Amino acid sequence: MANKIWFITGASRGFGHAWTQAALARGDQVVATARSLETLRPLAEKYGNAVLLLALDVTDRAAVFAAVETAKAHFGRLDVVVSNAGYALFGTIEESSEAQARAQFETNLFGTLWVIQAALPHLRAQGGGHLLVTSSIAGVITFPTAGIYNATKWAVEGLMETLASEVEAFGIRVTLIEPGGYDTDWRGASAATTVPMEAYGELRRKIKALSAGRALGQPASTSAAILAVVDAQEPPLRLFLGRAGLPAARQAYTQRLSVWEAWAAESDAAQG
Repeated sequence: MANKIWFITGASRGFGHAWTQAALARGDQVVATARSLETLRPLAEKYGNAVLLLALDVTDRAAVFAAVETAKAHFGRLDVVVSNAGYALFGTIEESSEAQARAQFETNLFGTLWVIQAALPHLRAQGGGHLLVTSSIAGVITFPTAGIYNATKWAVEGLMETLASEVEAFGIRVTLIEPGGYDTDWRGASAATTVPMEAYGELRRKIKALSAGRALGQPASTSAAILAVVDAQEPPLRLFLGRAGLPAARQAYTQRLSVWEAWAAESDAAQG
């Protein structure tokens, strides 16, 4: 199979870093972007001209378009575009400030939108390509004290499902990557938190007790799945990473269908 050229945002840590390393290790070429490039410099030392490092803040639309143009000019084409940059805001919906909520959407949703809009003209012109976007299990089900984060991922899910139907005729494939719990800094340095209200103290204590001792996946272990998806003739629209996603989705959709069916008579009557 011919080597692929990747464009990856959020490549300095977590999943983005693992996927960047995996692509380079198998002989692909990668444009690796991040707000800070220090953690990526060893990749350039090891892989030389196979990797291009670009500083990028995905909330800056003009900068995103410029980075994609630079990537295309440097390598000649783009085969796999991965919108992975994002972070989590922890806190209840009531506690979340306007600034925090807007910043969360600026990165997780609008940052993804800018990458897509910048890449699509190139992918259409070359007759194909593959767009991967890091969503989350939180884009399928929700978790208390992460309401704004959940909302951004549900928005990303709707955006990408729509996009898949719009660009299929151009030979462009779309995949939503939906990780469960992984040992990244998702709850560490990259996360933001609200100012806690005592009214939600008991809820926080329950969540902490439930999550204690939970086994987390290793980001590097996801690389084989990502490579399989980008190499597939018919890649999936959605891919869970880890064991938690599918059982959680089954439970959630069973409950949703049950409620919809229980209220079907009222729904039908509302047609008029």
